[in-house]
Amino acid sequence: MSHHDDDSVFESLLEYLKRSRGFDFSGYKRSSFQRRVQKQMHLRGVESYEDYIDYLEVHPEEFVSLFNTVLINVTSFFRDTAAWSYLQEHVLPPLLKAKSAKEPIRIWSVGCASGEEAYTLAMILTEMLGASEFRQRVKIYATDVDEEALSQARHATYSQRDLEPLPTGFQERYFESIGDRYTFRADLRRVVIFGRHDLVQDAPISRLDLLVCRNTLMYFNAEAQSRILSRLHFALSDTGVIFLGKAEMLLTHTDLFTPINLSHRIFAKVPRLNPRDRFFGAAQTVEDVMNSQLSASMRLRELVFDTIPAVQIVVDHDGNLVLASALARSLFGLTDHDISNPLQNLELSYRPLELRSRIEQAHSEGRSLTVNDVARYLPDGTVQYLNVQFTPLQENGDRLGMSMTFTDVTDHHTLQAELQRSSQELETANEELQSSNEELETTNEELQSTNEELETTNEELQSTNEELETMNEELQSTNAELQAINEELHQRTDEANQANAFLQSILASIQAGVVVIDNQFNILSWNKQTENLWGLRTEEVAGQSFFTLETGLPVDQLREMIRRCIAGADQLESTIEAMNRRGRSFCCRVTCNPLLDANQARHGVILIMDEVAA
Repeated sequence: MSHHDDDSVFESLLEYLKRSRGFDFSGYKRSSFQRRVQKQMHLRGVESYEDYIDYLEVHPEEFVSLFNTVLINVTSFFRDTAAWSYLQEHVLPPLLKAKSAKEPIRIWSVGCASGEEAYTLAMILTEMLGASEFRQRVKIYATDVDEEALSQARHATYSQRDLEPLPTGFQERYFESIGDRYTFRADLRRVVIFGRHDLVQDAPISRLDLLVCRNTLMYFNAEAQSRILSRLHFALSDTGVIFLGKAEMLLTHTDLFTPINLSHRIFAKVPRLNPRDRFFGAAQTVEDVMNSQLSASMRLRELVFDTIPAVQIVVDHDGNLVLASALARSLFGLTDHDISNPLQNLELSYRPLELRSRIEQAHSEGRSLTVNDVARYLPDGTVQYLNVQFTPLQENGDRLGMSMTFTDVTDHHTLQAELQRSSQELETANEELQSSNEELETTNEELQSTNEELETTNEELQSTNEELETMNEELQSTNAELQAINEELHQRTDEANQANAFLQSILASIQAGVVVIDNQFNILSWNKQTENLWGLRTEEVAGQSFFTLETGLPVDQLREMIRRCIAGADQLESTIEAMNRRGRSFCCRVTCNPLLDANQARHGVILIMDEVAA
């Protein structure tokens, strides 16, 4: 198969994963993703992507194993201790001090895997605020695309080895022992909300004070990283902080974030407001999904957020406010308490525009209605101009409510006035600017060429660094598996040694000579009493044929009895004349029993030899 055809079939695999399980891996780094898929294919003995698609269709349980291989969940408590210490000592104190005493603290742990990072945040904030204030004010959202990892995180149960990175005293304060496992404190666990979230497809949680996204972005290509960073930028409040992993530099996104401590990958948001932010601000968030209870409200969210252009509110058919985007809350001073209240009870219903009559007009006409250039007078004396669009929301002919979108056109008004005042000045300066422009264009081309070379070099270096970090994650995961296997082998070796010692003790305690031979008549065991009878030590006879021994025991007389026992006979007995190691003749009784395994299969015989009276 050609390289082009191979890529085509791999795209078919990506499409199959998206269609059948809802995972969109198109934004993941192609080389890393292919390497992990091929590793899983090798484990299953599958040669081609096409055959692997067939394998997934026949073995749906393979999806769990594949996603565990692709989404490497390598995490631990207080991973990179120095970075967490810096966050606790230098970043969180001023962030908490800037908030009022009862103001909520919102945190999002992205790519939380099995939950250690989210619970690390919980322990740090409990240390800083105290358990009572922590439970009242803090809300930690922890998300991942891996449902199996989320299930582990929700149980909040870990082994003693998992707790080794904890600072002194933290295990006693924050974990309860249940057998050989340790569970995170239930009263603090309730503050952490776990949910599935795809950074590429799903809208972000909003109004965050701290966003932790460590060693997650490195799995995505440059285009997907850019989209995700824009979403994470919107998710933070203007004073918010983002905490990244060692492999994520953010050097090419300085317009979104500025470093607080580059070595620990801690950045502050660069505040801005643009159409993209307005879009994200109104988009459905993970928090909405987690807290939504009414299916009608879910339908309204979907209809509204599919068409939202700017600040937006939604009322239902009874005139109650059911939804307000983040920017709408900010613009009109709305709070959570205003949701579900009648619109007529809110100042928004008549200022800056009388809304109820327009709502009724739009419903009666059955079409969208727009009111342009609505003046809104602000407390500082300035005037803001808004265009207000009323859009009826219907489903299958049923009247569900009304969507109202407010678009700020103040800049347009201001720009028109400034353009008129500046027109004459621009005409006068046009000739000078034209001359200067030619020189600037020449200089700009040179600078742009240099900048492109630097950006290419930087992207290559960053890509190489991320690949190395990815390989390190894979090695850590493999090392953990090998260590677990090694411990199991040690345990089995100890059990085998104990069983062997027990067997030797039994053989030593028997007062008769005991010889164990296999089906080829080779000696497997030779106890101490046998050594005393014939004068040969165990190490001298082990592995030798029983019939080649030169002792006072006439072994040839036992050949037929041993053959019969191996062939299927049960206990047989024979008495023969023998001579012990001191040269004394005596009458020796030999009892022959089959050597059986757990399935009653014969693997040899057991000979018991003792002296009897003549």
